[in-house]
Amino acid sequence: MGREKTYIIAEAGVNHNGSLTLAKQLVDAAKEAGADAVKFQSFKADKIVSKEVRKAAYQVSNTGNQDSQYDMLKQLELTEQMHHELYDYCREVDIDFLSTPFDLESLHFLMQHYSLPYIKVPSGELTNSLLLHHITQYKKQVIVSTGMASLGDVEDALSVLAHGWVTQSVPSSLEECKKVYYTAEGQQAIQEYVTLLHCTTEYPAPFQEINLRNMDTLHSAFQVPVGYSDHTSGISIPVAAVARGAVMIEKHFTLDKTMPGPDHMASLEPSELREMVSAIRNVEQALGAWRKVPTLSEQKNLSVVRKVIVAGQEIKKGETFTEQNLTVKRSSAGISALYYYDLIGRQAESDYQMDEAIQW
Repeated sequence: MGREKTYIIAEAGVNHNGSLTLAKQLVDAAKEAGADAVKFQSFKADKIVSKEVRKAAYQVSNTGNQDSQYDMLKQLELTEQMHHELYDYCREVDIDFLSTPFDLESLHFLMQHYSLPYIKVPSGELTNSLLLHHITQYKKQVIVSTGMASLGDVEDALSVLAHGWVTQSVPSSLEECKKVYYTAEGQQAIQEYVTLLHCTTEYPAPFQEINLRNMDTLHSAFQVPVGYSDHTSGISIPVAAVARGAVMIEKHFTLDKTMPGPDHMASLEPSELREMVSAIRNVEQALGAWRKVPTLSEQKNLSVVRKVIVAGQEIKKGETFTEQNLTVKRSSAGISALYYYDLIGRQAESDYQMDEAIQW
């Protein structure tokens, strides 16, 4: 995977709790933390969930079980006007605005009204071939989260995307999509448009189920840029993901973890988000070059810490160097201790006092 600046997405999600004021404060927090983008979620509850569907276990844990998933989501919708104001506000403060569409109406609304750098496919929509196909109507970079997925699931999703980009027609079957995926044109489209995000879909995700090596697996299997969408507690795992080569990091954040709502408890607060961004930028610098040579700052220390060959006792000219009269010590100049055994058995070409550096 290439090593450029990591694109950091501060995932506001639904942590605005339906309030435009809170949403703008989240934009400010993301900007102040140094994130490249702030991302919300665009959906119509009527379009994405049946009214009788129960909440997920983590949603019940965080919000209680008094209402349905539909009722909860209905309160968290962003109106069209809120979208407009948030988009304009992000442009004003100079941070990328992103929002994940969960239904066709929201997808087309986002694409028709805003110039977004990416379309995000969340893990829950990875098998939504209808949404995937409609995404291909827009020649946009696509971020695909792979939580809850096998390699086969990811390939199926990419097949639907490839079919749309290459043929610009409605597929008759998944099998037809796969045939296009395996063509040179299909592979070129995937490599041109797709970034995959490794993800573990649990809130918070247990460390033993993160499997960061899956990033390497995804890159090897699909030959596209790979990043990481994090749901763990704290900042250590996304920082580690950058060290493993993640080109993109997505992390939920909130203004206050104790606020009511499904995602606040598994999110970073603003100070933690700043710390994560700072740590990632430090890691980017620390990754550096591939060639192993002394750095500029190291070179001045070479003569101070590396040992040279010195006289272990007084040595007269013509005397043979032995392990008894030679030793190695730190000194300001002299022959590197690396050549100690090269000198053993040679004759001294001048007199040496004890601790005096030997010369060729």
